[in-house]
Amino acid sequence: MSDDAGRRERAKQLKRERIFAAARDLFDEFGYARVTTQQVADRADVAAGTVFRYAATKAELLLMVRNEDVRRAVHRGLEAARSIPDAAEAVHAALTPLFETAARRTADAAVYQRELMFGDAHEPFRADGLAVVAELEDGIARILTGGRLTVPARTAARAIFACAHIVLVRPRDEQGFDTTDLPVQIAQIVAGYRAGAADTAADPTAN
Repeated sequence: MSDDAGRRERAKQLKRERIFAAARDLFDEFGYARVTTQQVADRADVAAGTVFRYAATKAELLLMVRNEDVRRAVHRGLEAARSIPDAAEAVHAALTPLFETAARRTADAAVYQRELMFGDAHEPFRADGLAVVAELEDGIARILTGGRLTVPARTAARAIFACAHIVLVRPRDEQGFDTTDLPVQIAQIVAGYRAGAADTAADPTAN
């Protein structure tokens, strides 16, 4: 790469970092609904058109900002789960940082989850977010199996995340989420997975 090309790439990266920081600060301060892309551009000291080179919509800006928060929460949760012997309790521990992070802005978390599940399939930041979800589901599957990735465990993990997703898109209030039923749902799915695993082990011809 030539010196000029290197400088252009660095300038592009710095603009992206300014836009990222501006969007994060504004969403933290005012919430997603009250922030405009023009405000992000003004805070980042770039033209509005420049913002759209990095994120096509305001929703994509939210994904860009929150994906890293969610990734860190997933890593914290999976790490905490490693020291818990009971599978259902370990899965609940793995999900807990996700809810703690989302509780900082419950309305924004609901928008994030909706965009993640149902947003534009061509948005690159949506793909990044879905990759984090897949990492969480794989981690939950490994909790269920003691470290292996199997089709039944992955199916159970997806069902568990679906329960968590429903809670995240329906915040109780600005302070948090109603997770009252979540431990019971997790325990039921874990029990169902174990029963299915036992049946499969008893019948070697079962899929």
